[in-house]
Amino acid sequence: MVYDPNTFSNINEVQTVHLNLNFSVNFELKNIDATVTLKLITLVDNVNKVILDTSHLNVKSVSLSGVQLKYNLAPRDEKFGSALHIELDKILPANTEFSLDIAYTTLERGTAVQWLGPRQTVGKKYPYLFTQCQAIHARSLLPCQDTPAFKLSYSAEVEVPQPLRALMSAIRIGEEENAEKATKTYKFEQTTKIPSYLIALAVGNLVGKEIGPRSTVWTEPEVVDEAAWEFADTEKFITTGEKLLTPYEWKQYDILVLPSSFPYGGMENPCLTFVTPTLLAGDRSLVDVVAHEISHSWMGNLVTTANWEHFWLNEGWTVFVERKIMGRLHGEKELEFDAIIGWQSLEHDIKLFGETNVLTALVPNLQGVDPDDSFSSVPYEKGFNFLYHIQKVIGGPEFFEPYMKAHVQEFAGKSITTDDWKNFLYSFVEKNFGAERKALLDTIQWESWLHSPGMPPVKNEFDQTLATACEDLARRWHLARDNEKFDEFSPVDIENFTPGQKSEIPFLSHVLLHIIFLERLLEYPAFPCSTIEAINQLYKFTTVRNAEIRFRWQEVCLSSDYEPIYPNVVAFLTEQAKNGSELAKKTFIENKTFYHPIAAAMIEKDLGLVQLKK
Repeated sequence: MVYDPNTFSNINEVQTVHLNLNFSVNFELKNIDATVTLKLITLVDNVNKVILDTSHLNVKSVSLSGVQLKYNLAPRDEKFGSALHIELDKILPANTEFSLDIAYTTLERGTAVQWLGPRQTVGKKYPYLFTQCQAIHARSLLPCQDTPAFKLSYSAEVEVPQPLRALMSAIRIGEEENAEKATKTYKFEQTTKIPSYLIALAVGNLVGKEIGPRSTVWTEPEVVDEAAWEFADTEKFITTGEKLLTPYEWKQYDILVLPSSFPYGGMENPCLTFVTPTLLAGDRSLVDVVAHEISHSWMGNLVTTANWEHFWLNEGWTVFVERKIMGRLHGEKELEFDAIIGWQSLEHDIKLFGETNVLTALVPNLQGVDPDDSFSSVPYEKGFNFLYHIQKVIGGPEFFEPYMKAHVQEFAGKSITTDDWKNFLYSFVEKNFGAERKALLDTIQWESWLHSPGMPPVKNEFDQTLATACEDLARRWHLARDNEKFDEFSPVDIENFTPGQKSEIPFLSHVLLHIIFLERLLEYPAFPCSTIEAINQLYKFTTVRNAEIRFRWQEVCLSSDYEPIYPNVVAFLTEQAKNGSELAKKTFIENKTFYHPIAAAMIEKDLGLVQLKK
């Protein structure tokens, strides 16, 4: 029995195995005129209907082998959209393959597609669109079984006005120009099966620059050289992932740098990772996001959660592999620094949600819950810490890393639950390391880790040496706040936390140290503005381009009502358009149309502006 509480589709009767998409993009009307052919197979006998997920789609017709079928859209559910009920013209037995052709048009208010005017792009000359289908927004791009339980291949043709280019989460296989219509049609094919949430499209004034033997970075021409330099190490991440796991499955690994209203740091669309322009820090200090998205090539894209209640199987595993990659490339301190920051992020989110909130469980109950409303660091950081704990329990990396590779080999191309994962873990450990080591798994507090809300039952130990240096510096500033003896501080404070050992600290670790220092400042009562001014004069945080440092520094300033930072905060909110008192509300309302619908909905809730929604 397949279970997914977040789909209307009759997933226990039929399964989609392939999609053929035909899109015509209209920027003037802000819609996509489309047809989709769904190739399905019946899973049981006596199938007389197909139910698909939709949201804000204008369905025009449904046919099977040229015969028009009866269909109706159920009343809209605010969280999950409208079920499309299709009556088949005959009753089908199990294992019957058939195809449905559906003609439809997307609506502007759909949540999968964001339409940008020229002013919202870098070049300010051409419009732009991009999609974001995770978690359950594919249903507003096409009628589908919008669930990660099933995987499918797809082919697509996308017609766009010249001189724009279309890109998708698939391999580019050709393009055709229509001079009469002043359009160009781009063709794509994805032969490795993926869940619906990984279907992705972007259209804009896009150019590419090769950055590796299987990688091209795509973006607007104004920043393509900057992006190519920033992501020059991409191939290192892929090859390190291959050494840890299995050969890279997806042939091409391209990166698309989107406009600043993209609502996430990155999105692991196969063959074409979407990333935020905030990663263009000018010093490669945020490339760990690319390591994260590359890790998804195995964890999430190849081995996929069966439904959103088991999302940690995507993200906890991906964070674990990402940190393994960074540890291999930059040393174990890199892994442990990042884990320390991640733990603090987990503490923050659980405090925000509430320690007894069921959504802070690693495997939450999402019946009737929009998966976007459960989004937090819990599946990422609680999941990572769970896997790190298991690694320690069974004896360390020498035992866990062979299992990691076997996990991918066992479940590649499948969608799995936590029980599937756990059962294989037990069988692998017993088969390869014996009953005695398998018995170690029984010492794990499974119920608490998986199903209890709040912080994990075990706190992993990480090397705190350099983190302690950050805490000491923050404490010194706290003690200096009253007497204002700032002459004892120096710009080198944040460059050399451990005297005589600067050369031993990887560059990325320096960035993490700055982040830890700022987070420790936030733990103290608000600082006087004179102290904030002194910190800024010495460490120049206001001028830093790294978005993670910039964000935390602005948090420190805002907690102290440091007014000189206000223009920088407004710029950050409007430029980066990610997740913002009266200034925040005013800024959001003035710039609401700039934000992606997913981000806008979350910000409205955070700011108490839900009543503004139509």
